[in-house]
Amino acid sequence: MRGPADREIEGQVTSPEGGETGRARPPGGKALLRLLSLLEEAGLNGQAEATLQRVLSPEGRAEFRARAARFTVAPPADLGAGPPGHPAPFTGDTQGGGGPAIAERYIAAAQRLGPPTTAGPQWRCLGPWTIPNGQTYGASRVNVSGRVSAIAIDPRRPDHLLCGSAHGGVWESLNRGASWAPRTDYAATLTVGALAFNPSDPRTVYCGTGEGNWWSYLGAGLLRSTDGGTTWATLCGAPFTGQGFYDLRVDHADGQRLLAATTEGLYTSNDGGVTWTQRRSGAHWSVTLAPPGAAAELLVGAADGVYRSVDGGVNWAADALPGAPASWNRLAVAIAPSNPEVAYVWGASGAASYLYRRAAGSWTQVASPPGVNTGQAWYDWFLAVSPDRDTQVYCGAIEVHRGDLSGTTWTWVNLTNKGTSGDSIHPDQHAIAFEPGRPDCLYVGNDGGLFRSDNRGLNWQHCNNGLIISEFEYLAQDYGSSRWLIGGTQDNGTQRWSGAAAWEHVADGDGGDCGVNRNDPRRVFHTYFGMSPERSESRGDWGSWAGIAPPVPPGEGSAFYPPFECSATTGDTVAMGGDALYIARNGGAWTRLVFPSAARSSALAIPDADSVYVGTTDGRLYRSTWSGTAWSGLVALTPPRTGAFLSDIFVQPSNTRRMWVTSRRVGGGRVFRSDDGGSTWTDCTAGLPTLPINAVEVDDRDPQRIWVAADLGVYQSLDGGASWTSFSNGLPNMFVGDLLFQPHARVLRVGTRNRGVWEIPVDGWMTRPQCGVQWSGNLGPNAEGRWFTHSWPATWHVVWTVMPTTPRPGAPQVSWTVRVERADAERVTYWMTVKNLTPQALTFEGRYCILSRY
Repeated sequence: MRGPADREIEGQVTSPEGGETGRARPPGGKALLRLLSLLEEAGLNGQAEATLQRVLSPEGRAEFRARAARFTVAPPADLGAGPPGHPAPFTGDTQGGGGPAIAERYIAAAQRLGPPTTAGPQWRCLGPWTIPNGQTYGASRVNVSGRVSAIAIDPRRPDHLLCGSAHGGVWESLNRGASWAPRTDYAATLTVGALAFNPSDPRTVYCGTGEGNWWSYLGAGLLRSTDGGTTWATLCGAPFTGQGFYDLRVDHADGQRLLAATTEGLYTSNDGGVTWTQRRSGAHWSVTLAPPGAAAELLVGAADGVYRSVDGGVNWAADALPGAPASWNRLAVAIAPSNPEVAYVWGASGAASYLYRRAAGSWTQVASPPGVNTGQAWYDWFLAVSPDRDTQVYCGAIEVHRGDLSGTTWTWVNLTNKGTSGDSIHPDQHAIAFEPGRPDCLYVGNDGGLFRSDNRGLNWQHCNNGLIISEFEYLAQDYGSSRWLIGGTQDNGTQRWSGAAAWEHVADGDGGDCGVNRNDPRRVFHTYFGMSPERSESRGDWGSWAGIAPPVPPGEGSAFYPPFECSATTGDTVAMGGDALYIARNGGAWTRLVFPSAARSSALAIPDADSVYVGTTDGRLYRSTWSGTAWSGLVALTPPRTGAFLSDIFVQPSNTRRMWVTSRRVGGGRVFRSDDGGSTWTDCTAGLPTLPINAVEVDDRDPQRIWVAADLGVYQSLDGGASWTSFSNGLPNMFVGDLLFQPHARVLRVGTRNRGVWEIPVDGWMTRPQCGVQWSGNLGPNAEGRWFTHSWPATWHVVWTVMPTTPRPGAPQVSWTVRVERADAERVTYWMTVKNLTPQALTFEGRYCILSRY
């Protein structure tokens, strides 16, 4: 989704509506930048290179590398050489083994988690249940959720839908998408690439894990449901472990015959998916079958072209296309359901798109839809033919284009971006399905969720209520409120939560890191990708943002989502890290601090207004301090692990010698503690899964109690990192990207990809009120007095009672009123005016009852 920062990466602007115009985006687009950065951070550089080889042509790879240098993990070489161990991009996995070995590590970690138990506190979901006002490329707005990668509709019950989220699992609806329930939260992986009902017995449904478009390396095999998609179990791991599914088909005539198109090949099964035979190698994106009762023709779209089979998928022969390129970045195929003699091919190679139609046994090239952009064809691409018309075709890319053939003339309509009139939906299209028996009713899945049209795409209705699959990158909080968060989401902008199930969309574009001023929570910050911070003075209200970008010199880069922080305790210091560190104090101008040698920021901590710590993508750690008039140059601390991407830093405000850092780089320590301000480090990784660690939080009441977030799960230590246990009770097996602790409400929160935001009461919810005596007083006959008690957290719900301590039955003895003063952004003072209603002197107690800390 485009935002204000996109020109930085595109180098040119798009159409006035923000839609597709030729080659405005770089090859692979922002999606590829994000994916390769994620892989590089974890040291999976071999997987990054394999992905790049698969999705782009040699020319596209060269152009991508040139543009990506400003956003990759390693800073550009022309900024200077890093220290020994500085990672070079795409040079081999630190763990080796490729996709299967990576997937096995995640599968092993998932086995340690599992379904909820009744022991201890449990996580619960905060949504977003839906997000109104979501961004489109047209004038209209729409409710959104998150990235949908697959759709399947029950062939015998059209109101029964299954929806696959990229990393949010399988979801089921029994009312055409009006409401949803998650069905695979505790499977070995929540990555979904393909879904398919058995047409002859829809009680059987298959799910190909490992989303081919993105999360391919997390594939854990094939899942099967025998009750229509409500419960699932792993059917097979091999040969799909570490592979991503693009397509999955069940033969109409034989429900035991399945075909799978994956990142590594084309496979067939003749026993209902239990065992598989690889028929072709290399990336295969799309499989299509002739309709029931027709000749048993199969077509597949692969990296080396279109292939045809007439023996159930055992043997395949090339089906030549006139004027076709030698290789493809994406290729989709579709046989017309109403006429098996007609078929279509929709492909992308480099900057060009290709559309072919087969009739009377021969292929003819057709002019592509106008304005199609192929820059993200590897990521968002589909093809479908209307069930009842062999002359109507739907081509998905960034937008959905419908083509109608009349005679020899094609008419094209952009269905998803209506410009200044009509309803639009979110861009970046991944999946399409038609309701059985209603060819005018179709569903599409994209980066904004699931949408339905009842008139062949002319009008749309969102199906995103209860589809909780938003992809949060970062979170920030108001410490004075237990029900206020702001977070950046992938391709869906910045969202705000104030206690309701529906979150508020407060900024467009890509949502990056966020911050809240702890002294004045009306002042909040959000970022896009790149060095693009904005500030609001009204808690992030829509339209209240103003750009405050630091003065970044030409050619200087950053991580795709650079770290941004506000002071963790007092003060108004903010910082943002790119290839230099930028600090602003008390709303003043930015100060630029240069690294001693080339480095790229990856993590920040500001324990107080006078100290800033920055970690880098190659494991270095620096500190700058405020002298009273200026910020010091960056002082190097001892690296906890050379060459390891630092993902988070925590510096204890009450004792800045105690520090924690985490790393996403597998193959070594990923959680470290220093007790001497960063001079020496203790590796505290033992007991954690062999996965990237993304964030760390520390209990403000007990510095020995630590929580860390991994790619799967949250883990707790009660002994300063010496040992760890899972703290994931009730948390789905999902990617946990960010971690926040609300000290007053005593809740821990996570932002996930793609299962929204979750929270857990770290000590359990209060099961009974906590009561006590706070003060005592006395008053003379009929006198009135005033008492106060201060520094109570504003998040707490407290009831006050004044109770006489000398029994005098027969009539009321005291009356009192309670008034609340907001002492600061986080705490309140209670003022109690007490009146003695008797003619005698009176003693009494001021008693409190805490009903909730939340």
